[in-house]
Amino acid sequence: MKKVLWVLLDNRMGSVGQAKGIVQQLNLNHFEVIEKKIEYNTFSGLPNFVRGTTLLGLTADSKKQITPPWPDMVLSISRRTVPVARYIKKHNKKTKLIQIMHPGETGLDEFSLVLLPDHDKDKPFKKTFRYLVGAPHRVTPEVLRENKEKWEDVFKDLPKPLTAVIVGGAIKGRPFTKENAALLGKKIRDFKKKTGGSILITTSRRTGSEAQKLIMDALKDIPAHTFLWGDTSENPYLGYLAVADNIIVTGDSVSMTSEACGTSKPVFVFEGDGWLTKKHYRFIHALYENRYAVPLDLRYLRFKPNGPLNAAVDAAREIERI
Repeated sequence: MKKVLWVLLDNRMGSVGQAKGIVQQLNLNHFEVIEKKIEYNTFSGLPNFVRGTTLLGLTADSKKQITPPWPDMVLSISRRTVPVARYIKKHNKKTKLIQIMHPGETGLDEFSLVLLPDHDKDKPFKKTFRYLVGAPHRVTPEVLRENKEKWEDVFKDLPKPLTAVIVGGAIKGRPFTKENAALLGKKIRDFKKKTGGSILITTSRRTGSEAQKLIMDALKDIPAHTFLWGDTSENPYLGYLAVADNIIVTGDSVSMTSEACGTSKPVFVFEGDGWLTKKHYRFIHALYENRYAVPLDLRYLRFKPNGPLNAAVDAAREIERI
C-alpha cells in the first residue's frame, strides 16, 4: 500500500522548488503525493512558539485543506509551515514529519527527519539531521531537455555562446548595494568581453529597481534576452539554464546556485563585497572545493565542473528510508 505524503507548499519559491525536486526523485510506486497550497494571513508573522500546533496564520481556504484523513508523512518546507505540520501530528500521532531546512527549536523533536544543507553544520546536532551538499532542486536532465526543446528557438538568433545570468539580491539584514550591483555589472561585462556572445538575464524581487538599473546599464550594448522582475510574460528561467553554455549566478540564494550547479555547466558565482553571510560563504566554498562552481573571475574561464549537483536524490532516499 502506498504511503500518503502531504507536501506543504507556500509562497517561498526557493523552498517550493526544493520540495518539487525531492518529489521528482521519490519512487512513486511507494508514495501518493498530495500538494497542499498554504496561503498566509497577517498572523503568520508571529513566532512559531506562539503559533504552536495551530493553524493560526493560515487563510480560511488553506485551513479547509488541512483536514482528515490524515497522511502517513508530511514534508514541510519552511519555518512558517512548521506549525501546520505539527498541527497534523497533534491530530495523528503516527504521521511522520519531514522538514527541509532547520525548523527552529520549537517542536524540533517532533520531526522524524530534518534535511539540512552541509553549511548548517554549525547548529547543535540531532540524530534526525541529515546533511546535504547544496539544496534539493528540480533541475534534472529531463527538465533541461524539455526546456531546451521549448526555448531554444526563442534564443536562436542571439550570438553564441549564451551566458545565463541569474541575479538575486538583498538578504536578511544585508541590502544589495549600488556598489555591489555596479561591481556585478562590471564583472559580467568583463566576462563577455573575453567570451563574446550574448546574455540571458533574469532578476528577482530582492534585486531592487535601482540595482537592476545599474546592472542593465552596464550591459546595455551586449546582445541579451531579459526577464526582469515585474515582467508578466512566461518565465524563461528554466529555459535559460537549459540552453546556456555557462552560467553566472549571485551567491545569495542557495536554491538558485544549487539549480545552476545541477546543469553540469560551468557556473561562476558572484560573491560581492561585504554582502554575504558566513553561512553563504561556507556553502559557496563547499561548491568550489567539490568543483561544482568557481568564483566569477576571469582566471577561471576554462573551468569544467565535476558533474551535476542535486541533493534531491539523497533527500528522496532518506525519506524512503524512514
